[in-house]
Amino acid sequence: QKKKNTKTKKRPTTKTPRKKMNTNICPTLLKPSLHQPIKHPPTAHKMSDTEEPKAKKQKLSKKERKKSIGGDDKEETSADAPSYEERCEAINILASPLASKKSTKKAHKLVRKATQSKSLRRGVKELVKGLRKGDKGIAILAGDVFPIDVMSHLPILLEEHNVPYLFVPSKRDLGAAACTKRPTSCVLVKDKKVDKELFDLLVEEAKAYDPNSKN
Repeated sequence: QKKKNTKTKKRPTTKTPRKKMNTNICPTLLKPSLHQPIKHPPTAHKMSDTEEPKAKKQKLSKKERKKSIGGDDKEETSADAPSYEERCEAINILASPLASKKSTKKAHKLVRKATQSKSLRRGVKELVKGLRKGDKGIAILAGDVFPIDVMSHLPILLEEHNVPYLFVPSKRDLGAAACTKRPTSCVLVKDKKVDKELFDLLVEEAKAYDPNSKN
């Protein structure tokens, strides 16, 4: 008897080919669905004949900005500011020689020019330091400083160093002239080259004062 083949025959396996994308699809199917918003390219705004083009904002410089801001404030403060006579009522006992109305304006002008040329010492400490170093010039002191002990030693110290000095009625105006927001009690103008005419006029007025004449 013939032996039966126990081995089972393997069935041939056939690989199924991958489905290719059908390129011949209707173009209507490729359109986005209704729930997806269609993005349109941005279109430039067309101006009508009646519309006028907007004017460009001109950039202001720092100086012009300060002038525009500070101009309105100056007008308001100048109207509310007390007069020279009113300020003279608030001065202390030490305030002599006191500058006249015209000479106070000249003193403020000189201080303003001295700050620009950086030939100025501001404050009690700086003034004393300058005198010790041997700085010469003219000292302008505020007459409405209280308590008096803050600057009571200054007139004697200035006389010892042969430095002429003048009193001005307001410490706020002196501070504003020295380009500071805070009021200043005293200032020392060191250089004659700032404004020689103003400097000489104020020195003459300061030297004309005799401290012994006061009772």
